[in-house]
Order: sequence, then structure tokens, then C-alpha cells
Amino acid sequence: MPFAAAVLSCRLSAELVRRWWERRTTELLAWAASLGAFAAASAALAWAAAAGWDDRSFRAYYLFGGLLTAALLGAGSLLRTGVSFAGTAVLLYVGLAIGIAVATPIDPPISGDEIPDASEHLDFFPARVLALVGNVAGTTAAVGVALAGLRRRPVGNGLIVLGVTVAAVGSALAGLGAGGGAVFTAVAAGLLYTGFVSRR
Repeated sequence: MPFAAAVLSCRLSAELVRRWWERRTTELLAWAASLGAFAAASAALAWAAAAGWDDRSFRAYYLFGGLLTAALLGAGSLLRTGVSFAGTAVLLYVGLAIGIAVATPIDPPISGDEIPDASEHLDFFPARVLALVGNVAGTTAAVGVALAGLRRRPVGNGLIVLGVTVAAVGSALAGLGAGGGAVFTAVAAGLLYTGFVSRR
């Protein structure tokens, strides 16, 4: 399931890149990056499911799933409404997130077959607090913009809200394991993509 979720999310991300290439609207590029982060987080899950968790797979999973997905999603929504500084802000955030994900010490080292709990391996500052800020800000922006435009685009914005909700439920139910989490990721990616491209 994690591998299937990675393939689906990657395919949908590539389709958004194609649409961006035709239209050159920056929100499509941010949304493509968000679904690309979904794909990379799912690929990290697949890697860990096949070989067991270690520091490398956890860093990849935390970077793409914990730090980047929601922030990129929210940036795309803000860019769609004409908030131009969102592009610069998210680029700075992505650079900071990559640096923290690569350099933050992991203690104790990651091992085993269960999805690791970040609170047991990472200090609250800076890694976990950055994830909290990125997820809250990104989710608030995505849901807020979608709800504000619900009357104008009820289907598309409704699907975006539903996709964000499914992704949040999947994160909350991490105890389902890699397979269960990947199902939520795949469903969320499909809903978000459909919401992004819907004109209704």
C-alpha cells in the first residue's frame, strides 16, 4: 500500500506539473510540490516497510510528511487568492525544513518495524515546533481559502476540505501502521487533486 500510494501521488503531482507548464499559474506548482511530498513520504513508508525503520527512512518520512506537505498545500491555496508573498515565504520555509530534517540529531536511533513517534526521538525545538507551525499554518490556509470560496466553487473547494480532513485523520491514526496510513494518503491525494482541477 505505501508503494501504491507513492505511485499514485507521484502521478497526480506530475499531472499538476503538466498543467502548470501549460498555464504557468504558481499555485499549480505549489500544489504539485505538495503531492510530490505526499509521494516521497509514502515512498519512505514503503522503504521502511521493506527494510525496517532507520534514521535515514525516518528523516525522509519526517521531512516530506511531517514538515512539507501541509505547508506547500497552504502556500498553493494562498497563491491562488493572489497572496504573492506566499511563494517567497514557502521557499524560505522549505530551505529551513530541509536543513533541520538533515541536521537535527535523532536520539535514540530509529529501529524496528513500527512507525516511529517523533516525540520519542526529536527535541521539541527546532524539529517538532517547525512541523507544528508548518502544519497548522498550511492546513489553516488551505481550509480557510477553500471554505471562503465554497459558494463560488462548491465541488472543488469541498473536495479540498475533504482531502485535508482525510490526511489529518490518517496522521492521527498512525497506529494503523504503514498500510493503513498509506490508504489515507492515497485517498487524500486523489481528493486534493480532483479539488485542485475542478472548475465547479
